[in-house]
Amino acid sequence: MSSTESHDRVVRVGRELLNLPNRITLVRTVVAMGVAVAGYHFGTPIWLVIGYATYWLGDSLDGGVARHLGQETVTGAVFDVVCDRACAFFLAGAFLASYPSVLGPLAIFLFQFGVLDTMLTLSFLLWPDCISPNYFFRIDQPIYRWNWSTVAKGLNTGAVVVSLVIGHNWGVMWLPYLVALSITAVKLASIVRLLGILNGARAAEPRS
Repeated sequence: MSSTESHDRVVRVGRELLNLPNRITLVRTVVAMGVAVAGYHFGTPIWLVIGYATYWLGDSLDGGVARHLGQETVTGAVFDVVCDRACAFFLAGAFLASYPSVLGPLAIFLFQFGVLDTMLTLSFLLWPDCISPNYFFRIDQPIYRWNWSTVAKGLNTGAVVVSLVIGHNWGVMWLPYLVALSITAVKLASIVRLLGILNGARAAEPRS
C-alpha cells in the first residue's frame, strides 16, 4: 500500500468515526459510564436503572440511525463493540456496589462477554463483505441466530441482569448462575462451530 493510499485510508476511517451514529455511540457510552461511576459511589439501584437504560437505548439508537442514514461501517461496528464492553464492565462495578452477593454469576457473565463474545463478535472481520455482526446471517445462520438475532441480543445481557436482581432479592442465586452458564455454553458452542467453518471441517449455512 502506497503512502497516498495509507493517508486516504486514515482520512476515511477518521470521517467514519465522526459520523452521527458513532457520535451517538460515544455520547451514550460516556453517559452510561458516568452513571455507572455514580452508581458505584452511591450504591443505590436507581443508578443501575438509569445506566442500563442509557446503554441499551443508546445501543439501539446508534444502530438504527446508522441503518437509516446508510452509514453502517466496519469502523463503526468495531467502535460499537469496544463501547459495549466499556459500558458492561463499568456497570458491573456499579452492580456489585448495590448487589455484592452477585459476584460469582457476574464474573461468569463478564468472562463470556469480555472474552468469548468479543472474539465471536469481531469474527465478522474475517469476511471482507460482512460489514458488521448484524449481517452474519450471510455467513452462517446458526451462529447469527444464537448470538445476534433480536432474541439473542436481549438474552445476552438483559436476561443476566434480570436474573441477578431476582437472585439477590429473592434468594435464588442458582438462577443467575444457570443463566450465565447457559449463555457461556452457547458462546462456546458458537466458537466451536466457527472454528469448524474456518478450518473446513464444517460447512457454513448462510441464509438463502
